[in-house]
Amino acid sequence: MTDSKLSHIDEEGRARMVDVGSKPETERTAVAKGEVHLKPETISLIRAGLMKKGDVLTVAQIAGIQAAKRTAELIPLCHPIPIHQVQVDLQIRDELPGVEITARLKSSGKTGVEMEALTAVAVAALTVYDMVKAVEKTARIQNIRLVEKRGGVSGDVINE
Repeated sequence: MTDSKLSHIDEEGRARMVDVGSKPETERTAVAKGEVHLKPETISLIRAGLMKKGDVLTVAQIAGIQAAKRTAELIPLCHPIPIHQVQVDLQIRDELPGVEITARLKSSGKTGVEMEALTAVAVAALTVYDMVKAVEKTARIQNIRLVEKRGGVSGDVINE
C-alpha cells in the first residue's frame, strides 16, 4: 500500500523525482552533525600531524565541501541546487573521544539543502575513517543527523 504523503513515490508506488517547478525560491540553510569515535592514541597522532596520509582534519574538510556540491550525483532523487556557501568544521573532542563534524550550507532555491549538509558530514566522516584506518581499525562513524533547517514552504525545523 502506498502512502500518498510520500512525495518521492508515484500513484503506482514507483520512485520519482518531485516537481519543484512551482515552488517559490527562498533562502534556505541547513546544519548537520556527526562524529567519528577514535582511541585517544589516534587523536594524539592527528593532533601531532603524524598520520601517514597527511592532515586528517583539512583533507576531511575539503572532502565534505566537495561532497556537498555533488550530492545530486550521489543521491538519485535529489535535485541539483545552487549552493551559495558550504562550511565544514571538524573539531577534536576529547570527551567523545573523537572528531565532531559540523556542516552548514546556504542556498536560495526551490528545495532545501538538508541532503547536502548530511552528505558533507557523511563524506567528511568517511574521509577521517580512511585516513586513520591504518592505525585504528575500531574507528566508528556515529550519530549523523540534521540539526536544523530553515526556509522553504515547510518552515523551520530545529532538532537540537
